[in-house]
Amino acid sequence: MAKLPPSAEILPPYDDRIFKTLLTHPDAKPALIDLVSACIGRTVLDVQIRNNELPTTDVDEKNERFDVNCVTDDGSQVEVEMQSSRMTEVKGGHINFFNRSIYHLTDLHSSQKSKGVSFADLAITYQVTFSMYAIFPHRINYITKSNMRTEEGEIISDQINMIIIELSKLEKMGIIKKSIDEMTSMEMWSIFLGLADDPKHRNLINDMIDRKEVLAMASTVLTTISKDEHERAKFRARRKYEMDVTSNLLTARKQGVYDVAIRMLSRDRPINEIIEDTGLTLEEIEGLRR
Repeated sequence: MAKLPPSAEILPPYDDRIFKTLLTHPDAKPALIDLVSACIGRTVLDVQIRNNELPTTDVDEKNERFDVNCVTDDGSQVEVEMQSSRMTEVKGGHINFFNRSIYHLTDLHSSQKSKGVSFADLAITYQVTFSMYAIFPHRINYITKSNMRTEEGEIISDQINMIIIELSKLEKMGIIKKSIDEMTSMEMWSIFLGLADDPKHRNLINDMIDRKEVLAMASTVLTTISKDEHERAKFRARRKYEMDVTSNLLTARKQGVYDVAIRMLSRDRPINEIIEDTGLTLEEIEGLRR
């Protein structure tokens, strides 16, 4: 069995590019089959990967979607992706996240050939998203499955299915403390994808690898990727780009808040009102006044 080296630096499987590289590797096909089976809740015998071209290595690639699009042995369409960083939301909640998922789910479903095919024979489509942050913070379960239902909960159609797996809840729910014999395949995969890069969980993951052969295959591929200097360089470049974008956004937002505070000061608005409206501290406002 190919265990993860105890002290070696392992690239995070939850990075969207590493995630796709791992699951579309030719040696990892049995692992992908097992993962898809765990996600959609039925035994899958085979998968065929579609649109497997990784984007080019220039800076534009950092804005591309890194998903795994495949078709199962019964014709079902399954798109699996990793959401490693929080999406920018302008209206609160997770509107962008849900609307984006719905857009890609319905686009994939409607892209299948329908000419000469009865609508009753269209393939089922699944959109599976692993998320590294909480989407449903008040839900106890870390897996949320949804399809088309009436307001009373009666199913209308299972043709389009959204599955969200919140990896950020693994420790909070105590899943990592369960006996391996009690873990489901989905729980093992979730732990591997969410924690394989963390040395403090390395023993647990290696114990799972001893029990689950497909995890050993995934571990071998992940270790190989992690040793590849080219992949490591691309990973570092992507992380630097993301940090720069985040820093620039935060700087722009802060400057916008300062501009609002300055306008409020020029209109002699009360300090407590400026604090409430902008979120700035008294010291920051006094600094702007000076």
